[in-house]
Amino acid sequence: MRNPRNPLSELLTHRHSCRAFLDDPVPLSDIRHLLQAARRAPSGANLQPGMFHVYTGQPLAEMTAQLTLIAQQPPEEELYSYFPRPMPEFLKQRQRDAGYALYQALDIQKRDTEGRRRQFAANYRFFDAPVGIVVTLHRQMGAGCFMDLGMALMSFFLAAQELGYGTCGIGALANYGRAIHRLMALPDEETVVCGIALGRPDITAAVNSFRTSRAPAEEYCTLHGFADGEGE
Repeated sequence: MRNPRNPLSELLTHRHSCRAFLDDPVPLSDIRHLLQAARRAPSGANLQPGMFHVYTGQPLAEMTAQLTLIAQQPPEEELYSYFPRPMPEFLKQRQRDAGYALYQALDIQKRDTEGRRRQFAANYRFFDAPVGIVVTLHRQMGAGCFMDLGMALMSFFLAAQELGYGTCGIGALANYGRAIHRLMALPDEETVVCGIALGRPDITAAVNSFRTSRAPAEEYCTLHGFADGEGE
């Protein structure tokens, strides 16, 4: 029987992508705690794939300044495919709905292409969070290691939520993976996967007021061997 007071259930219910942050610094001790939480995620053969490159203060300011310049260029050919190609219509609709909810919260109209561009550009400033993280993966890791890395990221997000931080995954960094690789002087074998914005959430910001919906279980789950009505 589900315990309604289970703190994990609360964390999962209230976790969301935070896109506006306070300026409060994040102590190194908290960063270490979150990284350790990420490493406790399940990992096939205990490979523990993925590297976390953590920036704050002046190094973060310099990084975001360079990323802003990089993002003014056309996107590169992706080093890995984030979205399905072609994307099925039902997934396109989910994407549209999420975008509509975001822009509605920001009062950005459908034809306001400049407003949408400015909001997307905030990805490359880590949404002005006090901590920005670039996540990389060894090029020779198999596709399953992306799954392991995803579990590590979710462990990081939930641990941050528990400490009162907001987070946002930033897949847009992969649009310029090669340029970011050069900017960071990464080893040849590392691939830029995504970014993370981390900090205390600004609860007064309109962009933090919207929530994306989730599909009901009937859309993605089939049940076998259960009696009709069981668990209702």
